[in-house]
Amino acid sequence: MDQTAPFIENRTFDEIKVGDSASLQRTLTAKDIQLFAVMSGDVNPAHLDAEYAASTLFHEVIAHGMWGGALISTVLGTIYPGPGTVYIDQTLHFSRPVTIGDTVTVTVTVKEKFERTRHVVLDCVCVNQGGRTVIRGTAEVLAPAEKVKRRRVHLPEVRLHDPAARYKRLIDLTKGRGAIAMAVVHPCDRESLGGALSAAEAGLIKPLLIGPSAKILAAAGELGVDISPYEVLDTEHSQAAAARAVALARDGKVEALMKGSLHTDELMAEVVSATGGLRGERRVSHVFYMDLPAYPKPLLITDAAVNIEPDLAAKVDIVQNAIDVALALGIQEPKVAILAAVETVNPKMRSTLEAAALCKMAERGQIRGGIVDGPLALDNAVSFVAAKTKGIVSAVAGQADILVVPDLESGNIVAKQLEYLADASSAGIVVGARVPIVLTSRADPAAVRVASCAIALLVARNRRLAK
Repeated sequence: MDQTAPFIENRTFDEIKVGDSASLQRTLTAKDIQLFAVMSGDVNPAHLDAEYAASTLFHEVIAHGMWGGALISTVLGTIYPGPGTVYIDQTLHFSRPVTIGDTVTVTVTVKEKFERTRHVVLDCVCVNQGGRTVIRGTAEVLAPAEKVKRRRVHLPEVRLHDPAARYKRLIDLTKGRGAIAMAVVHPCDRESLGGALSAAEAGLIKPLLIGPSAKILAAAGELGVDISPYEVLDTEHSQAAAARAVALARDGKVEALMKGSLHTDELMAEVVSATGGLRGERRVSHVFYMDLPAYPKPLLITDAAVNIEPDLAAKVDIVQNAIDVALALGIQEPKVAILAAVETVNPKMRSTLEAAALCKMAERGQIRGGIVDGPLALDNAVSFVAAKTKGIVSAVAGQADILVVPDLESGNIVAKQLEYLADASSAGIVVGARVPIVLTSRADPAAVRVASCAIALLVARNRRLAK
């Protein structure tokens, strides 16, 4: 029976004949396994943990046994006998596992009919692409008495949202790089201290906790953790902690900074101080890292946190900083979209003029390491369909790795929209100073702080290699 037909039609008891059969075919994907685990709650690592599965009898991830059993139910309920069928009994024998990529053909064959009860017994067999039986058994059902023909229900598209897995991909990039010394500035609440300790446990940082020691110990007490393995530098208040951390970075004692529970302005004032700060050759800027379910790769957004209304000179540094972060993340020749409200140059819109100038500067080697194009509206930057509809021919359109926003307000709005309305997993750091700076929001959970530390590690290591 055609499983794509617009209608589902059953077979009544009187229409069913011994020897009749029906089949369906499915190919197992990793998504199938995840969906079955979400639905059933069965998180057996043999199905979900590739590392553990490699050590088992089957040496790879396998499907839940009842995934195949569910396919038998699908045949009985939707194909033969179809709607109106009631399950009475089912026996199953599992002969061999089903692994990702296996194509399973499920066939049910009528074995017996019982007039008095309208019961039907069917043989059930599932075979893989090699013709080997994976499941066999017998089903007993109460067959429909009345004819049913219904329009086929179209299932909604399911997207799996797994922030932990997406953060893990980022952290996996740091393997073999070694932890970096990081000054954690004023970690005097649960979130900031917990994030730093989680990053340390993940092997990303060697934290140096700087701030009023009594407050740091109180936060540790709230978390129920022992911070004795970590060095604590006692300071009188948050401003002193920021100054001490910046001095340590300037002297090469730490390779990165991490904002704790102090105000961003307090830390950044010390970082950009003309006397004793961490200013480098470029302007300091912030880069958001966004991993979106609806976009096929990570997306960087800059600058949405530091530069309020940057001019052209500042944007040159902002673009170059973002390209350097992308390169540290392993993105080769990142595609940079300079955003504006339109995709054409308009003399009345400063953002479009600056976008055109940035593209020409990239052509002349004043910006290096990436492919720069603009002005591009957001839809054209991330959607091939939108770009094609508007006739835009570009090496960046529809596949941007970096979005450069016109100003802080628009960038902050874009980033927050993606995080809160599009299920984006976010992280971010400040770059352009002598060391990378993890600058997270007070609302950010530990996972965001750990991921941001991973980016800081990659940037720091990349800088070391470039020296």
